[in-house]
Amino acid sequence: MPPEREPHAVAARGRLIALEGREASGKSTQARLLAEALGAVLTREPGGTATGERVRALLLHQDTGRIDARTEALLMVADRAQHVSEVVEPALLSGRWVVTDRFSASLLAYQGFGRGLDVDELRRLTSWATGGVSPDLTVLLDVPPETAAARLSGELDRLEREDVAFHERVAAGYHALAAADRATWAVVDGLGEATEVAGRVLAVVTERLGAPADPARAGPGRT
Repeated sequence: MPPEREPHAVAARGRLIALEGREASGKSTQARLLAEALGAVLTREPGGTATGERVRALLLHQDTGRIDARTEALLMVADRAQHVSEVVEPALLSGRWVVTDRFSASLLAYQGFGRGLDVDELRRLTSWATGGVSPDLTVLLDVPPETAAARLSGELDRLEREDVAFHERVAAGYHALAAADRATWAVVDGLGEATEVAGRVLAVVTERLGAPADPARAGPGRT
């Protein structure tokens, strides 16, 4: 009789970490630095896929004009559905860790608290779009409004050009979400040099989730 074959090892599911924050909070830089430190896939929303980049251009271009709040939310959710299907879920199933610059909490903060849409309805909608995929940890970068305003420069996109009241509702929304779910959220001080902030982010991630079993296995990736 031929020898029995060893069963194939099934890769442990990877971890999903989302970096969130108000405009100019530094999350894009910190997402990149964290992905490099962990050897994780780096991606973003809106965007992360060819389809998503088209949606991103529509949502953020300053010449797009007024978009109804529900239309905006549905475009965000459509982007997320494609992002999870094409990038996030395949990476997690293969055992890779994924770091994303924005994920589901952005919908709740911007279209929920910012635009005034029902947060529970948005939560159900994004859960359906992602098939239930949610971050293992959401890191909220906290910066004062005056710091964020000072960092904004050059040509601003459609959301960056929203008024102060809108951005304050978004920031308050993020803090409300973090306070309501301390198990999967961490608030990190976003002030200081990028390397200092990166050290704080990495520390809280490894404290909560550990680290990839073999971060050198595939090296850092990007969509």
